[in-house]
Amino acid sequence: MSGKVLDMTESSRLAPGDTAPAFTLTNDKGEQVSLSDYAGKRVLVYFYPRANTPGCTTEACDFRDNFAQLNDAGVDVIGISPDKPEKLAKFRADHDLNFTLLSDEDKSVMTQWGAFGEKKNYGKVVQGVIRSTFLVDAEGVIESAQYNVKATGHVARLLRDLPL
Repeated sequence: MSGKVLDMTESSRLAPGDTAPAFTLTNDKGEQVSLSDYAGKRVLVYFYPRANTPGCTTEACDFRDNFAQLNDAGVDVIGISPDKPEKLAKFRADHDLNFTLLSDEDKSVMTQWGAFGEKKNYGKVVQGVIRSTFLVDAEGVIESAQYNVKATGHVARLLRDLPL
């Protein structure tokens, strides 16, 4: 053991080459979905603060509008927020979303992925969801880890920059 003490208020960040932390969460239909359900496929896992807010809606609609291009590249999409499944169902219906939405109400998965912790919000340091996106390869290894992403234009940047 290295003797390194982890500060639990500081979430650890994932990096390319890390194994993606396993999870099983409830989707907007009340069904259990696991990362292992995507074994053998590449998947974009993205974390967002709250359904039906301006930035999160922009980002989700961009994923919706580019879903076919991502799928053609062999990449599936999972969006995870701390919203209840019922709120996610409304989010899907309101914006005709065509990808998996998962509820992480206790933020435990977000914490494991480094997508919950200290962040700046309007100049103040607060605890919250860190808008983050990860490309996980077919073997469950992180190919790309992006933290503190901007919602507007994010999907276009992913399509431009990631090896899809």
